[in-house]
Amino acid sequence: MALTGLMFLFWDVLFTVKGVWSFNDSYITGIKFFELPLEEILFFLTVPFSCIFIYACLNYYVTWSIPQAVSKLISVLLILLSAAMLVTYHDRLYTLITFSLLLVLLVLLQFVFKSPWLNRYYMAYIVSLLPFYIVNGILTAVPIVMYNNAENIAKRVGTIPVEDHFYSMALLVMNVGFFEYFKRKAKPVNA
Repeated sequence: MALTGLMFLFWDVLFTVKGVWSFNDSYITGIKFFELPLEEILFFLTVPFSCIFIYACLNYYVTWSIPQAVSKLISVLLILLSAAMLVTYHDRLYTLITFSLLLVLLVLLQFVFKSPWLNRYYMAYIVSLLPFYIVNGILTAVPIVMYNNAENIAKRVGTIPVEDHFYSMALLVMNVGFFEYFKRKAKPVNA
């Protein structure tokens, strides 16, 4: 989580400085590091941990998984969607960075590393949408986090920008990727 967190914190600082989003001072403690509220920094510990927990629990308790062919189709569709969003909204920073990262991650994981766990990840992502809609819905409805619609496609699901779904997907797939990598490295050679 630290590896992913550092990258996303850099991204968060950049987006805050560039005015892609901002934070409502009425709802934060006022403690800031590099323009980011403490609460936003803690987000990168709590949310990835919770989602890896969802992923690990599903792997432990649920034996069924999405077939690999369906998982590959989902990856291809997401890659094509990301490419289309990049071409259409290349002038909007949040959209550009979110879909660029997601495109690169999915190409690497699906076609370069041929990650066999992507089908399980997609299941965990779908389950993670329930807490995502509750928490992100509150954050964007109050609003605690405010988005500059000139830097996104200005379309929302309720009060949540469309890009947030794919930002979350990129954050979570990167965390699960590192989780799986380090889990595999930790197994004894004779296992």
